[in-house]
Amino acid sequence: MENFPLFVLMCILLILLPGPDTAIATKNTVTVGRLGGLKTALGTCCALLIHTSAAVLGLSAIIVKSALLFTIFKYVGAVYLIYLGIKTLWSLKKKETTASVEMNTKSPFKNTSCFKQGFLTNILNPKVAVFFLTFLPQFVHTASNTFIPFLLMGITYTVLTAVWFLLYIYLINQISVFMKKPKTQHIIEGITGTVLIGFGIKLALEKAHN
Repeated sequence: MENFPLFVLMCILLILLPGPDTAIATKNTVTVGRLGGLKTALGTCCALLIHTSAAVLGLSAIIVKSALLFTIFKYVGAVYLIYLGIKTLWSLKKKETTASVEMNTKSPFKNTSCFKQGFLTNILNPKVAVFFLTFLPQFVHTASNTFIPFLLMGITYTVLTAVWFLLYIYLINQISVFMKKPKTQHIIEGITGTVLIGFGIKLALEKAHN
């Protein structure tokens, strides 16, 4: 493996860029609480480990090189993101007007779907597979065995992502008094829903890389 410190730095910069995973974590932390945010982050990290395994085993290469498979993953991921965005916007119409009811009433949907949302948002995004396939090889010798280096880099990226989400969710939770006000939630969920739909459309329009 070459330039591991540079790899870590690049990972941090890429992780800090907002994307669908951050949007989902923000939404669930604000509306469900810290536990919801942590479950979302756990789902995201589990999906990243699967992407790591796929890259190590060469499955990512198959996805990227096959226009059909890439298209299938692309549109399934895009549809799911758009679905989450529309669901978030639609939920605004069903919000209770009383803040105490919104914050204290236990809903059967709270916490239960956060892990699934984080997992599916990441695992159905073919751009993550493309990232692992195109980014990781830049830090290894092409003539050497890539199994261990790919595995180490994939785990490193996942751990850095987990650390970032822990800090991010803690920050969101610390300002929850403001963030959990009904008006604030209404604005944030509206923005999040719109952003998720935007990410879904952008993903759908992505061209497959041959």
